[in-house]
Amino acid sequence: MRKTGKRRTANRRPPPNAKPSAAKKILDILEATHPEAECALLYRNPYELLMATILSAQCTDRRVNEVTPVLFARYATPAALAGADSAELEGIIRSTGFFRAKAKSLIGCARSLVETHEGELPRSIEALVKLPGIGRKTANVVLGHAFGINEGIAVDTHVLRVANRLGLVSDDDPVRIEAALMRLIPSERWTRTTDLLIFHGRKICDARRPACGRCPLFKICAWPEKQAHAVLETQPAARAAARSRGAR
Repeated sequence: MRKTGKRRTANRRPPPNAKPSAAKKILDILEATHPEAECALLYRNPYELLMATILSAQCTDRRVNEVTPVLFARYATPAALAGADSAELEGIIRSTGFFRAKAKSLIGCARSLVETHEGELPRSIEALVKLPGIGRKTANVVLGHAFGINEGIAVDTHVLRVANRLGLVSDDDPVRIEAALMRLIPSERWTRTTDLLIFHGRKICDARRPACGRCPLFKICAWPEKQAHAVLETQPAARAAARSRGAR
């Protein structure tokens, strides 16, 4: 049997931009590039944001925003949602995917809010993560955007990808990535960090076709593949050749 020892970390070099000064420079550039960055989920109160964030798992924010007006017209309060019929709720949220599990989480979370918090959302990450269907990412989104409380950094797939490509972190675990970013970035910028990295991931640093040739962070980005993507973006012949290779 082949031995597989523990992963070595003692001699591992830190990511190239894992310094507070580099993180500040990156965030300042992103702030200037994406001043309109904000939470894409539509909501009118903390309860709606919490439920919309639950629905956003494995689903686009656009799809969630199409569903929530019907959802909140039918269940305007945690008390109303706590008493929802599962089948009816599943029908409303079906298009968001994993609708049975999400319906269970929505009802369970609403019931816990009513029974434990008198229908009001708690304002601490410790209390929020005890609610059914709520993890650190969801708790951070709600605390930061609904209450202006910076207790952490919400790490979704965009934040994970962009933070690694930029060389702020070198990890694939959201909890460790959050902790690493929190060490680099002042607490007053934690919520904004999520918005900026997500926006950059959607607008420029796409998972499959990153627009490296027009990225304002190109010179300080640590991603080895950025050169190839910049060439593909700026040279028509290279793009055509790449498409031709992909079609074979």
